[in-house]
Amino acid sequence: MLDYERELWEQGYRHIAGIDEAGRGCLLGDVVAAAVVLPEGLEIPGVDDSKKLSAKKREELYELIMDKAVSVGIGRVDAQTIDRINIKQAARLAMKLALEQLTPQPDYLLIDAEKVESPIRQLSIIQGDARSQSIAAASIIAKVTRDRLCLEWDMQYPEYRIAVHKGYATKEHRANIKEYGPCPLHRRSFLSNILAEQQTLF
Repeated sequence: MLDYERELWEQGYRHIAGIDEAGRGCLLGDVVAAAVVLPEGLEIPGVDDSKKLSAKKREELYELIMDKAVSVGIGRVDAQTIDRINIKQAARLAMKLALEQLTPQPDYLLIDAEKVESPIRQLSIIQGDARSQSIAAASIIAKVTRDRLCLEWDMQYPEYRIAVHKGYATKEHRANIKEYGPCPLHRRSFLSNILAEQQTLF
């Protein structure tokens, strides 16, 4: 998980940021990105693609990463903006917002299968969250941050049971949208098929 980082450290880069996002495929809520700079040479056992980890393990690693990191930035882009500029551009914007929060600014970026608008040298890595510790750390921070937001949203709109499905297109979530209609957190551009089905029920 440190092969990319070690190669860059050997080239003289000192502040390497891993960047990833969470919530790209959800029907509801913000897309959340994180940028994480870890100390040179630090290896954190257990850090991996957040999707492979239990919620409990992600929470434990979240606290450890936040404690050990040189810097962490988090960017959020809401559903209305996603509808306006599309999810790909929204994810890139969230990554850019996360990157802008880092102090000091990194000298190299490792990004999970994306590009960020920045003059900083960067490398896009397919399945980067399973191949780079820095990206995996960012994936954990982004996922835990978004899951915590889902608990807040669940209190605002309990009928959708957001805490259960985290905004993804589960059978239950789709049924709830058909029953109650979309709430202000829903991404309207993601709902055309569901809303079309809803119309046939009346």
